[in-house]
Amino acid sequence: MFMAELKIRKDDCALDFLSLGSLVHRLDPGRIPFRKARSVAIHVSGGEYNVAANLADCFGLKTGIATAMVDYGIGELVQSRVKEMGVKPFYKWFQHDGARGPNIATVYSDLGYGVRPPVVFYNRANEAGAMLKPGDFDWDAIFGEGVRWFHSGGIYAALSTTTSELIIEAMKAAKQHGAVTSFDLNYRGKLWESIGGLEAAQSTFKRIVEHVDVLIGNEEDLQMGLGVKGPDVEKKSKLDTAAFFEMIAEVNRDFPNVKMVATTLREVETANRHQWGAVIWYDGQQAISPTCELGVIDRIGGGDGFASGLIYGMLDGRELDEVVRLGWAHGALSTTFPGDVTMARLAEVEAFAQGGSARVQR
Repeated sequence: MFMAELKIRKDDCALDFLSLGSLVHRLDPGRIPFRKARSVAIHVSGGEYNVAANLADCFGLKTGIATAMVDYGIGELVQSRVKEMGVKPFYKWFQHDGARGPNIATVYSDLGYGVRPPVVFYNRANEAGAMLKPGDFDWDAIFGEGVRWFHSGGIYAALSTTTSELIIEAMKAAKQHGAVTSFDLNYRGKLWESIGGLEAAQSTFKRIVEHVDVLIGNEEDLQMGLGVKGPDVEKKSKLDTAAFFEMIAEVNRDFPNVKMVATTLREVETANRHQWGAVIWYDGQQAISPTCELGVIDRIGGGDGFASGLIYGMLDGRELDEVVRLGWAHGALSTTFPGDVTMARLAEVEAFAQGGSARVQR
């Protein structure tokens, strides 16, 4: 099996997958811009949490999330959604003072439409998740129960100077206990501005990636997050697989510990029409998904949907071509649902991955 290099545990583990990140609630007025909104939908999200939720709800795996929780109404709302998705929480508790926090962060994101793009902005002031630091979790106890795969991401690393150190602490513990480690670069310039900007982002990401087996990130993430030289991401087609594979040699040279690199390929034509593909590089092998046109309802969480299908394929021992198709298919389906986490079933993902159509199912 091509997965042998990743040394995925086959014994009986308490968790198939564990992630570390910050939970947020996203306010979504749909197609209406916020300045004209009268009502919103509330989605519970977080780049790292989304993967755990997807793997539990769609793919039937035992998953967990290490994160911060606050003892107030929004915290109770978030807890109920986490439970609903079947994710086991490992909470570090914070007491809310009734006025200023600490808080569960708020993300504001409309859907856009046609030529009008989605708009995303944040209120992450006094965020409990950003206050987490090394020593807040007993990693030996958590990983000692058995964890097959550990995951975190660049959004969480950008929240404070302590969250990146916590990721590194957890990555080291994961490796010591035999878990595969993955990291989604997810470079967000807005989040890095207050803690050192691009220079701090690249320095931090390089320190984290030294402990990573599987790296997820598109061309822009590799260039901005790791300083990898590559094509002008604004001028070349986002569906150019050759451009992505050209960058892998530099990643492999600088980080020989990274065994797999994967990314989605997305060409945005309008807010609700995208061209969608995905690629994987694994120890010299390449796998490329088909390309399809997406009719997008909500693009937030599509990349996490890809990561979920990819990780499931690896944990399930699928062949490389199946792995990229599962990630591509689940990511595509994720954009057809409102909210950040999956509403797909495994049978639907596998059918689309194998070439299924959108004809009426009777």
